[in-house]
Amino acid sequence: LWPDAEPGEHADAIARYFAGTLREPIMVLFAEDGHARPKGFVELSLRAYAEGCKSDNVAYVEGWYVAPDARGRGVGRALIEAAEDWARGQGCTELASDAQSKNVVSAATHEALGFSEVGQIRCFRKVL
Repeated sequence: LWPDAEPGEHADAIARYFAGTLREPIMVLFAEDGHARPKGFVELSLRAYAEGCKSDNVAYVEGWYVAPDARGRGVGRALIEAAEDWARGQGCTELASDAQSKNVVSAATHEALGFSEVGQIRCFRKVL
């Protein structure tokens, strides 16, 4: 369901997760249609810190995707509601997420589901 991913990218992440070298996500929730076809998922983790949050046990949306033919039909909302239920079960009082700064559709979707934008950051890396 990640159309822009490089071939094998997620297979590698899954292998690293099961090998114990990748710690997140710790929960993945799936949505499927009445014919058991995948329509979306949300990947969740627990973080000690997330931008704009006040608690030190924050449920975090690491990845969230809804297939194009399922968008606007409540699939994304249902996934986030299920994520909220999972987060409450983990003792969390906040759910955090992020989106790329140019992804206005994602920002609007987050806001429509009750998220509040708390800031924008620019991330950098340097290969050593």
